[in-house]
Amino acid sequence: MNQDLLSNCNGSLWRNIIDMKIDSNKLIDELKVKTLAIIDQMKSIKSQGAKSLNAKLNDDTWSALECIEHLNRYGRFYIPEMKKRISVAKKSSNSTFTSGWLGNYFAKSMIPSTTMKPIKTFESMNPVGSKLDESVIDEFLTQQNYILEILESVRGKDLNKMKTSISISNLVKLRIGDTLRVVIYHNERHILQAQRALL
Repeated sequence: MNQDLLSNCNGSLWRNIIDMKIDSNKLIDELKVKTLAIIDQMKSIKSQGAKSLNAKLNDDTWSALECIEHLNRYGRFYIPEMKKRISVAKKSSNSTFTSGWLGNYFAKSMIPSTTMKPIKTFESMNPVGSKLDESVIDEFLTQQNYILEILESVRGKDLNKMKTSISISNLVKLRIGDTLRVVIYHNERHILQAQRALL
């Protein structure tokens, strides 16, 4: 979540957003595959030396470690938030997830591409100036294992009824299926950015 995404919220934009419907287990399986791929990519990034991990393409870009620390800061919020919501959720016979219009917009905005435009981030999530080392990567890998556990724990539960707050506001709630999409697509986006930053 970021400043630009919220400022772009207007009526004409939302009318162009179509809710997504998908079998819940299929969505979980797809997100699990993405997370396992993220883990493999991160292990490859970790094998790079300290010089490469801290390198920047220019003064206006983040290093690989800064990209990963940015993801860790979001994970520190979303992982406990999702666990809390799941812990009180009951089993459900509803096997279809329908994305909310807001959650679907946020998720689609996070999908990485070769033409990604920089997005402003909130100061609290900006890692620039932080003293970082390989422990940043270890934390991220631990977070990914938690995400895999979360994905398994939501099987058989209603991904529509469970709702989470977002990192910038307790007033805005997303369906947990959308929250998972946003978090994992956001991870993919910045892993790609981290790979580009390596020397």
